[in-house]
Amino acid sequence: MNMLLERLREYSNRLDLPPTMYDKMRIKWLIDLDVKGEFLRFVPTVGTGKKNDPGKEYMAPHIGKTSEVKARLLAENGEYVLGIARDPEKTQKVAERHQAFVKEVRQCATVTGEPAVQAVLRFLDHLNLGKLPIPKDLNPAHNLTFRVEGTLPIHLKSVQEYWSVYAGDGGHDPKSNEIYMVCLICGELRRPLRRLQFKIKGIPGGPPYGMALISANQKAFESYGLEESLIAPTCRDCGERFSKAANALIADERTHITVGPLVYFFWAKEDQSFSVASLLSRPEPDEVRALIASAFSGRRAATEIDATPFYATAFSASGGRVVVRDWLETTVEDAKRNLARWFQLQSIIGDWGEPDARPFPIQGYFRRESKYWVEGLAECIVPKIKGRRDTQRLNPNIPKTLLQVALKGGSLPLGLLIQTVKRIQAEQGVTRNQAALIKMVLLSWQPDVTQEDTMHQLDPANQNAAYLCGRLLAVLETIQREAIPSAKATIIDRFFGTASSAPASVFGKLIRGTQPHLGKLRKERRATYEALARKLEEIQIGLCTFPKVLTLEEQGHFALGYYHQRASDRAEALARRQPDQARKINSESGQTFRPGAD
Repeated sequence: MNMLLERLREYSNRLDLPPTMYDKMRIKWLIDLDVKGEFLRFVPTVGTGKKNDPGKEYMAPHIGKTSEVKARLLAENGEYVLGIARDPEKTQKVAERHQAFVKEVRQCATVTGEPAVQAVLRFLDHLNLGKLPIPKDLNPAHNLTFRVEGTLPIHLKSVQEYWSVYAGDGGHDPKSNEIYMVCLICGELRRPLRRLQFKIKGIPGGPPYGMALISANQKAFESYGLEESLIAPTCRDCGERFSKAANALIADERTHITVGPLVYFFWAKEDQSFSVASLLSRPEPDEVRALIASAFSGRRAATEIDATPFYATAFSASGGRVVVRDWLETTVEDAKRNLARWFQLQSIIGDWGEPDARPFPIQGYFRRESKYWVEGLAECIVPKIKGRRDTQRLNPNIPKTLLQVALKGGSLPLGLLIQTVKRIQAEQGVTRNQAALIKMVLLSWQPDVTQEDTMHQLDPANQNAAYLCGRLLAVLETIQREAIPSAKATIIDRFFGTASSAPASVFGKLIRGTQPHLGKLRKERRATYEALARKLEEIQIGLCTFPKVLTLEEQGHFALGYYHQRASDRAEALARRQPDQARKINSESGQTFRPGAD
């Protein structure tokens, strides 16, 4: 945890951070005043333009909210600024909020002597809601701020400097003003934050206002009598900087990906054009091809090796607190090399025989260019709901494991093979990403993966009995489809699970049941019959006997054999029926991908 916070604090030095104790805020209304504090008008701002638009985004004073009444300086919701209650039964509470807001403005006006702030104070001191022409569409839940003679006081440097010192008593709880502790991040003896000023936002399942990264909100989490953020003492500057750095990384699509309940974000010690998040979330063939070519070419000189430190971490939500699920510290060069291996492991022929089908993202996304859904690797092991994978049922350890192997190298656990095989058997068929995941597990246990491997496409030389059984089932299914094109169900719907786990118990029956189909094809479509008969003979020559039971690894080989044969058969059928379309599929660079292609 210390290392993570130190690296985030370090990264903040490269960011164009907002002023101290300032953050983004959606502000719906500007209250225009003259220099004397006389009201001029309410001016709505435009942000998203959608219904219930919360207004334009501004950098405004920030304060960590609690159940207590606390007001931001000069920018708050209608209850604080004007004293307008959303709930008529809470007028007393709203009155306290308005008084707290006026108190903050009064102190700022006294300390800074800023004429614009004094104008706001005069307006508030003489505020009469009965005479104020409040717009009918002003919602007390929306935020407001002031504009004096065209200037927003919240943007004045004197106001920003004031708030950096006085925000919520300098960001400290009055009860802990006399406490000094060694900061966990900078190592200096400083006053610690009782609560971190900024929460971490953008975590799946978390509230929109964010969650605490360091917090002991129950006795069980307290240590040596230290409560809340004091369990990991952090000074105000470090706390603000690492929180803003994390939020910036999570907000940037080039530095984060969201997979199920996890958000992963990445950064290097120095600026890089290389984006891990983009490669893992929306891999483009040209980028992946270049990455793999670089890793496997061996042409780079030792002086070109990029030893820049590279970092990755994963957050998830747990109630109102952030859970750090993973932390990685490596180099940019190692990350690139492991990513190249990652994409080489997953490379597999397309459903219609495309030799260079697109690489897979970790999690699926909608590809606007071609208007179809790209299913990722992580979700292919969970059931579908209304045609789409239910990522809410995805175990967070799955994407964590996939990303660890993508960035750190190593082997994928056999447990992932178990889940993939079970999902295939439940669905009675093999999707391309499921086949790719099986291939990845099997190959990741091998000491080295070259650019050309034997599991990318149909391998006639592969005499593995389980692989041959998978191929055989695919050919038997093709025979049935060719003989009975109108059939709504095939042998796959009834026998895939048994054939993939106990071949000997079912293949004899399936082959006998295929004979009538072959007889029909021999009479009506002689060329089709001869082609399929040759495939049957080719496969069965390598099968002296059908295995009684297949091990887990063999079931993986079975699924690959079935998928490879189906893809090969589809490619042949497409080439016969639509030769122009077949050529198009194999030539469209925007829709295809081949790691070893020049």
